[in-house]
Amino acid sequence: MNFEWLKRAMPRGLYGRAALILFLPVVVVTVVVTVMFLQRHFEDVTRQMTSGMASEIALVAARIDAAPDIAAARDSARQIAGPLGLDLVLPAAEEGADDHVFYDLSGRIVIAELHDRLPEVRAVDLGLRREVRVTLHGRWGPYQLVFPRVRVSASNPHQLLVLMVGTSLLMTAIATIFLRNQLRPIRRLARAAEEYGKGRIIPYRPAGASEIRSAGTAFLEMRARIERQNEQRKQMLSGVSHDLRTPLTRLRLGLSMLSPDYPPEPGEIAALEGDVAAMGTMVDAFLDHARDAAQDAPPQSVPALDFLRSIVADAQRGGQAVRLHELTGDEAGRATFSRDSLRRAIENLIGNAVRYGERAEVDAALGPSYFRISIEDDGPGIPPEKREEALKPFTRLDPARNQNQGQGVGLGLAIAADIARAHGGQLRLGEGERLGGLRAEIVIPR
Repeated sequence: MNFEWLKRAMPRGLYGRAALILFLPVVVVTVVVTVMFLQRHFEDVTRQMTSGMASEIALVAARIDAAPDIAAARDSARQIAGPLGLDLVLPAAEEGADDHVFYDLSGRIVIAELHDRLPEVRAVDLGLRREVRVTLHGRWGPYQLVFPRVRVSASNPHQLLVLMVGTSLLMTAIATIFLRNQLRPIRRLARAAEEYGKGRIIPYRPAGASEIRSAGTAFLEMRARIERQNEQRKQMLSGVSHDLRTPLTRLRLGLSMLSPDYPPEPGEIAALEGDVAAMGTMVDAFLDHARDAAQDAPPQSVPALDFLRSIVADAQRGGQAVRLHELTGDEAGRATFSRDSLRRAIENLIGNAVRYGERAEVDAALGPSYFRISIEDDGPGIPPEKREEALKPFTRLDPARNQNQGQGVGLGLAIAADIARAHGGQLRLGEGERLGGLRAEIVIPR
């Protein structure tokens, strides 16, 4: 079957669909219960009341049929009909026919019950609704008994409907207010995401139910991570352009000083080759970082301490003066992270440590909810006021950005910090307590 028409008829917005999900079952259940209750309750009550009324009518009919003549029948019947609240019309003009309005549900039951219990009944007129006219055929011809309608059916059945409708409207209003309050945080989150997709950042604070708060917090973390990556990309591009400007200037100057009549001196050629090599190193570092970030493997559960031992062992085989100092925690404990990216971050920190110091030591702690890796060296360290700046790309804490100092391009700490943030952790820089140099510490959740 094709339900496309139903999809087109459904509300498009979240508020409309939530209201439909909330109110449609309530309305359906209320209608079904109401119909069943009214049908069962008023049908049974009407039958009981009509049955009692039929007994009284039968008593009057028996008096009429037992009388010797019509006058005696009239007098005898009225003696009983009066105390019973019945008006007698004897003889009646005509028998007539059954009559009731179409929406009079209990009227059908009254007519059917009187015909079943009193074979002499010829017609039941409920057209006036306030009274019942029962036409019977007796020994002296047709006659009528008239009595109030309340004698055979429950009065004021609309009170239940009014009470039910009023209560339903009240509860619907309360549910609408509650639903609006619950959907408002979702709409705020959707608006914040939509605006961010257009390049605009608007204030947003997670609120609402725990699931919505969790989604809002995840959105803020994602937005912050994207902004950090954008900022890092800008800093990298700015750093590359700035650092390339110096060797390019020297190249231009060196080329302008070459004479077309005399071959260049070996020192001049060596200087130009050094500038070209420095530019190649910088571009390669930038491309390696971009390529490695794009090829990161997804996080997986890894034996944490064995993973760190393998990194230190590889560094030692590579000739780096690094050793394991202390590993604490469950030897078989595992942590969830990307092996390639975290290895790259630790190797960068070890490389920085042995580059600016003579030796480095690695500590690790595997806690109940965290994995901490610390690399400490005996180098000059970084002053506290410059540690935040050191985490920026292409930063070597040298105002002149001299390419001849150090062997890196200032990406090691920036890459490590970015990898730690991608794992939901952070990179902290401090002063080493044992060796006195820089202590770089990566902390990520397990």
